[in-house]
Amino acid sequence: MIDTLTDWISRALEASQRTWRGLRRLYHPATLKERGLMWSGGLLSLTLFLVLVLMGWYWSAEPEAFDVREVALQRLGEPQEPLVTGYTFTSTLMHIGEVLLDKRGGYLSNDVMPPGVWPDNIPNWEFGALVMLRDGAGGLRNHLARSQSQSVEDADLAQAEPQFNFQNDSWILPATEGEYQTGVEALGRYAARLQDAVQQNAQFYARADNLAQYLQIVEKRLGSLSQRLSASVGQVRVNTDLAGDAAARQATRNANAVMVKTPWRELDDVFYEARGACWALLHILSAVEVDFDEILIKKNAVISLRQIIRELEATQEATLSPVILNGSGFGLFSNYSLSMANYIARANAAVIDLRDLLQRG
Repeated sequence: MIDTLTDWISRALEASQRTWRGLRRLYHPATLKERGLMWSGGLLSLTLFLVLVLMGWYWSAEPEAFDVREVALQRLGEPQEPLVTGYTFTSTLMHIGEVLLDKRGGYLSNDVMPPGVWPDNIPNWEFGALVMLRDGAGGLRNHLARSQSQSVEDADLAQAEPQFNFQNDSWILPATEGEYQTGVEALGRYAARLQDAVQQNAQFYARADNLAQYLQIVEKRLGSLSQRLSASVGQVRVNTDLAGDAAARQATRNANAVMVKTPWRELDDVFYEARGACWALLHILSAVEVDFDEILIKKNAVISLRQIIRELEATQEATLSPVILNGSGFGLFSNYSLSMANYIARANAAVIDLRDLLQRG
């Protein structure tokens, strides 16, 4: 067995050495001069194309999950110092922004040159994560960092939220990355003041009503994603816009039933947008579990929140197919969009239950 393995390794090394020598001869200046300008230009162009394709494939890897508490402690730099309420939530928002900017290949949604302009899955993933980052920053500014509706908003949070709402595909003047980096830095200043016991002008209120207000935003986002994913197979939907209120009115009348179907070229776009949104949201809710621990325990809602996180984690399972399969609902082939919609719909139902639980006395 050992002799066989040794022989196999020896043959593999010899083959790699022969390949390397062949490549050196192929790209040697003397060979390029001998073969002529057109042949050499074609070879170099093909090589450049293959290099760019490999770079695009490498950049298309989705970022891995992270431990929100560990990231918060590393950012704090003082392992022995306890994390104040709200620091983990803020740190998580910052880290999501940093991942968008610093992952493999950097931020790709505004790239105009190869290879960044070729992949479309990761830009859609980025947009999904960005939407959840925007919602988290908006919830922090308008609800979690304010004690009452008449209280003054935090100046750094008032700067951070609009920075993240800057258009996601601006290449230059100004570049999207610079605007988002400014938002991350504004969150960092708020987090530093929050952790500093001497300063009293930065607050985070871990209250049931504040969390319920943020979850209401999450509920609508998940509901929209679930509907868009379900439209992969096409379905007739009954118009329920005015259901439950006999006196309700709307600006323009819609048909009683409409046919909804996502164009086949956009199926993978919606799938990866949902995947990015779920990735960001599961980390934000993990931070909620840390900062709202006492509220969740008092309301007996810890398990409910963890169930939401579990459903969102299921959306991050690796796809076995190199393309996003979207067969019919009960057909021969699987439908990745419907599977994703199922997990998101279950998470959304759990969010509704959790919000109802938090609003009870």
